[in-house]
Amino acid sequence: MIFYFSGTGNTRWAAKILSTATGEVLINMAEARQGDCAFTLSSNERIGFCFPVHGWRPPQLVRSFIRRLSIKDAKGHYCFALCTAGDNIGETFDIFEHDLENVGLHLDSRCSLIMPESYVGLPFMDVDPPEKEQAKKHSAQEQLEQYAQHVVECKLTNGPIVRGHWPRINSRIIGGYFVNHLITDKPFYVDEERCIKCGKCATVCPVENIDGGTGKCPSWRHNGECLTCFACYHHCPKHAIAFGKRTKGKGQYYYKAYNQ
Repeated sequence: MIFYFSGTGNTRWAAKILSTATGEVLINMAEARQGDCAFTLSSNERIGFCFPVHGWRPPQLVRSFIRRLSIKDAKGHYCFALCTAGDNIGETFDIFEHDLENVGLHLDSRCSLIMPESYVGLPFMDVDPPEKEQAKKHSAQEQLEQYAQHVVECKLTNGPIVRGHWPRINSRIIGGYFVNHLITDKPFYVDEERCIKCGKCATVCPVENIDGGTGKCPSWRHNGECLTCFACYHHCPKHAIAFGKRTKGKGQYYYKAYNQ
């Protein structure tokens, strides 16, 4: 089984490729967390985790899911993880492996894929220009195909891992600030003159944090569930959603095949 979480689709794409290659079933962590998070493996079944990097760390939803996760008779099963990021991952895997150890799991292999940038919540961050977006997708597809074969063969080797120049500073200091101050739905608002009340933003929100739907302008619930993944912002067909002034003049992105 492959547990995955995705906001704008980069990780969902990668998880589907791995699922097709291995025959493992996909389980959406955002949906599974509503249950008891207890699973039983079949013979020779692999255990996989796929998730994006948020602030040089695993997303809060992923970490809370792992804390509740229970897999019966997991010992001896091949365990792997893949994360996606717009630039580098810092100490993401160090943090994730520590979380796994607390529930009795250990990674046999890991891989990070550099994908198009989707975080637009800081003044100096924007989506990639089209040429860079396509180049990242092309490179990621080649790397993923190679890593998928490693997973099929249950090899104890890693795929590419891009930690960056300052992994400790990024994950511990900047990442801590990100978790404590930047994961919030408070700055989100909708331009009601642009909004066509299609309901797409509410549909794509992975944690159902938006009160909306067809015929309604969206409003954010401010219930502490928001991951600031920007799925709502990026999928809006009229670019009617903003994150305070921080997204003014910025682009939108969600995953489409690199050759489209």
